[in-house]
Amino acid sequence: MAILSIDYGSKYIGLAINDETLSIAIPLESLPAEPITKFIGKLKEIIIKNEVSLLIVGLPRNMDGSYGLAAEKVRQFVLKLRQWIHIPVEFQDERLSTKFADRLLTQGGFRGIEKKKRIDSYAAAVILQSYLDVLPLKGKKAGSTV
Repeated sequence: MAILSIDYGSKYIGLAINDETLSIAIPLESLPAEPITKFIGKLKEIIIKNEVSLLIVGLPRNMDGSYGLAAEKVRQFVLKLRQWIHIPVEFQDERLSTKFADRLLTQGGFRGIEKKKRIDSYAAAVILQSYLDVLPLKGKKAGSTV
């Protein structure tokens, strides 16, 4: 079973996928967000190739737990996504995922343009990893709820 994580951005959308043991999130490529039809086409290819059965989408929250304008943009993106992609979608809190991804890349020796090219997919991996880490605690199989 494969789970694909999405870190939505207005310019680039980061992607990550799990390993076969549902233990480790692996960053994939980041795709341009526009045009949306081209993004959807690429996303469908990835879903089919990897037999993805669940999408995890990072949902931005403010530090106090409330939702703001960024969360509304993600929800609107998911509404569009559901018109073309017909597998379950779950939201995952993405607070500080980009900061954590930035730290991982810095520790890995990435700087400048190389870091910028990878930040969105690493943020998607951070989001997916946080989902995978609590999956056994949920007492369910991934994708059993929408």
